[in-house]
Amino acid sequence: MRVGLTFNMRREAPEDAQEPPGALGADTRAEWDTPETITAVRNALAERHEIIPIDASEDACSQLSETRPDIVFNIAEGDSGPCREGYIPSILEHLQIPYTASDPLTLNICLDKARTKEILAYYGLPTTRFRVVQEKDFSFNSLKYPLMVKPLYEGSSIGIRDNSLVRTGEEMKARVSSLLDTYREPAIVEEFLPGREFTVAILGNGADARVLPIVEIVFDSLPHGVNPIYSYEAKWIWDRSSDPLKIFECPARLEPELRSEIEDLCLSAYRIMRCRDWCRIDVRLDSSGRPHILELNPLPGILPRPEDNSCFPKAARAAGIEYNELINGVLDIACRRYGLI
Repeated sequence: MRVGLTFNMRREAPEDAQEPPGALGADTRAEWDTPETITAVRNALAERHEIIPIDASEDACSQLSETRPDIVFNIAEGDSGPCREGYIPSILEHLQIPYTASDPLTLNICLDKARTKEILAYYGLPTTRFRVVQEKDFSFNSLKYPLMVKPLYEGSSIGIRDNSLVRTGEEMKARVSSLLDTYREPAIVEEFLPGREFTVAILGNGADARVLPIVEIVFDSLPHGVNPIYSYEAKWIWDRSSDPLKIFECPARLEPELRSEIEDLCLSAYRIMRCRDWCRIDVRLDSSGRPHILELNPLPGILPRPEDNSCFPKAARAAGIEYNELINGVLDIACRRYGLI
């Protein structure tokens, strides 16, 4: 088949480049894929198909209209705004070109942490209490400290720093103010869950959707004195390919009952949010050991090298699925959904 590959490539800024006044934080580039990852995905797909690479930051609509692939493998995160992940899928819907992963509606809702939590809560799935803050002049006292403060529409730990875990009203207001200034989007303030944290990879659709071996985030591996959260520092600064932290355990050591509870919870969230083909779901335990959904990532990160500590490929390897097999497997899952195979 002729397979399109849509992506946003991360290009490092020149060393002498200066951010313009009011520019977003440099960490906003973290969601985009490196040339290494894009090449790895392309090479995997090229084992079986003709590949048409399309950079989503350029004139993607014209390129897709002209080349009209049989199906598109989409890993494009989008450029800006709360609906950015739905940009390429919306174009593909308009052109009636099949594609992998979730549709624009699911992608855009899952990027909005508050809307996701509202939907999950409606269906009775456990998630933390929260408030959305859009202005610096705000007040509420209905949440219990400590609290987590995050940008509302970001992924890849963007805007989640070690100081995002706050214990006083003064710390909370300072962190909210910083996020509003830096990312120019609302902040979500949610009650902190003190228990263990996991990330859960799911493959498939309908009754065939399955959970891969669960990954636990082991906070004991972080530098002494930092908060037990998977912050931007933990993901991108302290954990380096050249010196990876032993921050993940996969398969996680779980009692069978808790493992089943986490798997059932994540499959329920996957179906309620109408995810397709694959997704990674973050889960954390409360003080009683009960799992809660933190967020869903329907465009999961897929860095290729084991030392990159990318969780979805890590879970796949634990299941005996190597990287190229994972990539082609996702494409096959989407092809079956469209009736192409």
